[in-house]
Amino acid sequence: MFDPNVKTTILIAVFLYSFAILAHSFYFFKSVKTSDDYNVAGRSIPTFPMILSIVGTATGGASLLGFMGDAYNGGLGMLWMIFPVYLVGALWILFFLKPIRNLGTKYRMVTLPDYIALRYGEKSRLPALLCILVAYASITGLQFIAIATFLNLMFGLNMTAGIIIGCVFLTLKTYIGGLKAVIWADSIQGTIQTLGIIILFVTVFLSSGGWSTVKENALAMNQPQLVDIFGISTVSVFVFMFTLGAYQFVRQDNWQRVWAAKTDKVATNSNWLAWIVGLTTSILIILTGVFALLGLNIKTDQPSLIFYQVLNETMPLPMIVIMVIALVATIVSCADSFFMAGASSIANDIIKPYFNITDDRKMLAYSRLSVIILSVIALVMALSIPQLVPLWVAGTAMLTSGLLVPVIAGMLFKRVSETAGTVSIWTGLLTAVSWQLAGQPFGIHQVFPGLLISIIAIVIVTLFTKPQNIERIEDMTYSNNLGSSDELYEQTTLKEETIL
Repeated sequence: MFDPNVKTTILIAVFLYSFAILAHSFYFFKSVKTSDDYNVAGRSIPTFPMILSIVGTATGGASLLGFMGDAYNGGLGMLWMIFPVYLVGALWILFFLKPIRNLGTKYRMVTLPDYIALRYGEKSRLPALLCILVAYASITGLQFIAIATFLNLMFGLNMTAGIIIGCVFLTLKTYIGGLKAVIWADSIQGTIQTLGIIILFVTVFLSSGGWSTVKENALAMNQPQLVDIFGISTVSVFVFMFTLGAYQFVRQDNWQRVWAAKTDKVATNSNWLAWIVGLTTSILIILTGVFALLGLNIKTDQPSLIFYQVLNETMPLPMIVIMVIALVATIVSCADSFFMAGASSIANDIIKPYFNITDDRKMLAYSRLSVIILSVIALVMALSIPQLVPLWVAGTAMLTSGLLVPVIAGMLFKRVSETAGTVSIWTGLLTAVSWQLAGQPFGIHQVFPGLLISIIAIVIVTLFTKPQNIERIEDMTYSNNLGSSDELYEQTTLKEETIL
């Protein structure tokens, strides 16, 4: 792929970059004094780092390499892999960000199961936790594999050794500084990632001769569908909307960033600006894949590696090094965010309630311990499960099928009982798992039957049961959580400081 001299230069650059990232985490070690600092960045993050942290988490190494490879194969229609995601993301920001922010501030929430347990009772925490852990443990394992794959392709390192190196590096980085260090590191990595994607597209665009050349080559190949934005089936669009799109509503890392924002304005503005930047860079990734085939005429039987081949054919050594660092930044900025999301649930949804931890210093120690626990789980999964991607897909389907309906219904409808919400979670996630194990009968993605059964369950059980904690449910409804949370946060903080 690259000659030995180029690989040596890249190795040195990656080592120095990794060292800098670890040093950055050590810098934040002493400033992390509470479990809130560790898990939700002290609820004090300003706009700029928040924007880039959201972008960095949304676009991981799998997205960069995978979307580009899919576009190389499928053409311009692959834009519909991302349009549904950002459409649903816009709806989430527009209608649900404010109540999520208010509820998190009011009840000092740390995880999505916190919301579920408060709305539907502690019995609902367990199924919500299962959804979170399967999804985030598997995706953390995938990040170990992503780093190992990079090391294998670039330097020929054994995959097992690469997975262990990825695990140790990401665990150490995350353990040291928590979400505060993660978000501030993302402000650097997100900048590198965003600029790298833009530079790559501009280089490919100029080298290929522009859109007219791409269109002519598609017609010459007798494959006009490659430059047709609607060159994708309607069924595929709906699958993306209800899998990757609906997943945005119940992504714990999204909720935690809303709670980590310094003010309501920061939470809203950073999410909208990240939405714009993320959509733009995602479109550029797709276009780069299309231009690689139809503009640069690169031929490969491994589309997932098209990123590396584009670099090799269009850029000088200094730019190749920068672009590889951009790829590493993309992997790491995504990995540590998912790592923290999963680890915080181990600390907050298992250790804290089941061991009745009330001392915050102990909770901080357990939060760090949870990072190690998750890393061990993810490492075992990465080393022992051959098909980790299907497991992650199943995990996200469990997350969406089990939590989407109860989360939205719990905010919008006071009549939904605690029992109805809990039953809806269990039936949704079990249906998704069963459908996956059955091999997706009739070719139907497991999220569709999962959501359907979840809806049916919550409606039927609501008709035959009544909510118990009326006062709390009333306080948690959508309409009662549309105001500003800033004043409430100041009052809560002042009260805590007075107690201390």
